[in-house]
Amino acid sequence: MPASTVLRRTLATVAALPLLALAACGYGSQAKDDDTAQVAAGAEKIDGLDSVKIGYFGNVTHATALVANQKGFFQKELGATKAKYATFNAGPSEIEALNAGSIDIGWIGPSPAINGYTKSGGKNLRIVGGSASGGVKLVVNPEKIKSLKDVKGKRIATPQLGNTQDVAFLNWIAEQGWKVDAQSGKGDVTVVRSDNKVTPDAYKAGSLDGAWVPEPTASKLVAEGGKVLLDEADLWPGKKFVITNIIVSQKFLKEHPKAVEAVLRASVETNKWIKANPDEAKAAANKQLEIDSGKALPADVLDPAWESIQLTDDPLAATLDAQAEHAVQAGLLEEPDLRGIYDLTILNKVLKAAGEPEVDDAGLGVK
Repeated sequence: MPASTVLRRTLATVAALPLLALAACGYGSQAKDDDTAQVAAGAEKIDGLDSVKIGYFGNVTHATALVANQKGFFQKELGATKAKYATFNAGPSEIEALNAGSIDIGWIGPSPAINGYTKSGGKNLRIVGGSASGGVKLVVNPEKIKSLKDVKGKRIATPQLGNTQDVAFLNWIAEQGWKVDAQSGKGDVTVVRSDNKVTPDAYKAGSLDGAWVPEPTASKLVAEGGKVLLDEADLWPGKKFVITNIIVSQKFLKEHPKAVEAVLRASVETNKWIKANPDEAKAAANKQLEIDSGKALPADVLDPAWESIQLTDDPLAATLDAQAEHAVQAGLLEEPDLRGIYDLTILNKVLKAAGEPEVDDAGLGVK
């Protein structure tokens, strides 16, 4: 790929948006510590660290982090090094937190990871693991949209200009042969950039005809009478595409590889536990959502949202490369050089020790 790493002004604008949840940690909201995650007697600090700061979204697509926090998997692996948490509402604010050192490791979507990496000239982060696939749907008003061709001429929401779902929807629109100006969202379809928190109310009020959104927003729309017209998983080979990655600052990775290994070991252990205990895991994730946001998800939202997400340790690197190309084709991103965005060395060490197959970086790893 060409070595250009300059974002167009559209994405520069997105990255410069005001941070959505400022708190004492500087970026994001401070998540409450779980009283069940006590440090084991005789445990030692890892790499001499007092704490490791972990970021994630209050979103079921970040189920690994939610459950690992709630059930104490992170703290178990970190020993006497305290696991501290911060929650975020949007990718740009989490990238800012990582750059500022307010978090060390974070769960995040592919587009913010790509944007953060390219904007820094490949110097701020590495993707060190995968977490989830799927969980994105096109939900529509069934009275206004009865087939995919009916989407033309309608008002469809995405979470944010240039975010993962926005790029996917713009790519899908182009595949239909329709034209939309990526920056304004105007064209054969009107793309409305709407925060996931307000999209269900906007849909209920009739100002939106549908939305291309992640869980649990998709299931919230269904609970308001919407219909799933398309599951994005159906557009990908094997129905798998990355929705959540694990990133770490390059500085922290270099200075504290044992701490990174501990967090990745906790992630792999958590995903294994979730698959073996799906109902208990779903309840744990919802309990952590309630702790972090003050409100648990009702069963008619949580149950379908949980079912649509596949947890995976594999970062599905080839699909991230494809998503970057979709952003380029939409005019949202200059052709990026993503070589070096992955460092899966520690993850593959953890997977091998757990008797699991190693994963591939699709040629985008550190040489």
